[in-house]
Amino acid sequence: MTFPTDTVVAVLGGTGPQGRGLARRFAQAGVTVVLGSRTADKAESIAAELAEATGATGGAVTGASNADAAAAGDVVLVVVPWDGHKELLESLRGPLAGKIVVDCVNPLGFDKQGPFALAVEEGSATQQAAAILTESRVLGAFHNVSAVLLEDPEVERVETDVLVLGDDREATDLVQSLADTIPGVRGVYGGRIRNAHQVEAFTANLIAMNRRYKAHAGVRITDV
Repeated sequence: MTFPTDTVVAVLGGTGPQGRGLARRFAQAGVTVVLGSRTADKAESIAAELAEATGATGGAVTGASNADAAAAGDVVLVVVPWDGHKELLESLRGPLAGKIVVDCVNPLGFDKQGPFALAVEEGSATQQAAAILTESRVLGAFHNVSAVLLEDPEVERVETDVLVLGDDREATDLVQSLADTIPGVRGVYGGRIRNAHQVEAFTANLIAMNRRYKAHAGVRITDV
């Protein structure tokens, strides 16, 4: 499946490293992107920088408040800090109704021993999103992709797989095709959203690997 060129992707929290990196790669692939932020001015400034960086061959990149970005997107990525996750989604139930919502959030903590997965009452960030956004088509994806690699203009290919978790086959296929727009990335179905916890938590392992080996580790699935 090829990602439809007329589909608008909104990135809530798009001014942080992960959001900026994903927006950059999607825009380079010709996808129309709306960056969302708590303040529209900040989103517009970052969007202008990305539009200049991706050049004339890329897709359009604009900035807006998170609420306006949610309203504008056909597919909406949630790339916000965990501590603001629930509050943001509760405030956007209306604009996100009927939309495909892709939760990219990893509930992690950090202490002297390093990163670790946090317990989430609903089971995972993706399940929390699904519990809040009952009128949206909620998926989980893009949890384990290095923001450093996504943002680095010298990196032409990001060699990793993206596990897409969801209960809606049409929506998971579409988000897999969105992942496929990034050179080197492959979208792979990773199970239903009840299995999202493992994927979100694995980011703690990757961070630990990166610190030990001074790398930007990703995930590859074999024999698929």
